[in-house]
Amino acid sequence: MIRYTGSCHCGAVKFTFSAPEIEQAMRCDCSICARKGISMSMTAIAPENIEISAKGDALSTYQFGSMTARHHFCSQCGIQTFVETRLNPGHYRINLGCVDGINALRLPEIIYDGQSLD
Repeated sequence: MIRYTGSCHCGAVKFTFSAPEIEQAMRCDCSICARKGISMSMTAIAPENIEISAKGDALSTYQFGSMTARHHFCSQCGIQTFVETRLNPGHYRINLGCVDGINALRLPEIIYDGQSLD
């Protein structure tokens, strides 16, 4: 397992997590992810493997539909840092564009069929 660090654009939301080496990304085609267009971690991160810190009330959450998935974003700069997944509640997929030292645009990607979950 590798220890990664990351943050939103303004730095008000920061996180560290442990995961296998990140060599591939995932994009979801559900109604919200397709609009955001972010590359996410292939691995869903267990709650014991992530530490999140936020200044004041900077960490905000958006939910819709089944109200199971929790899309977390910075209320100051608007960047979605991670999502707690619908299929594995309490586990996180990380916005790889927020991870230090990772160029998410250069990673090979798979498309996840989230449309079938809407």
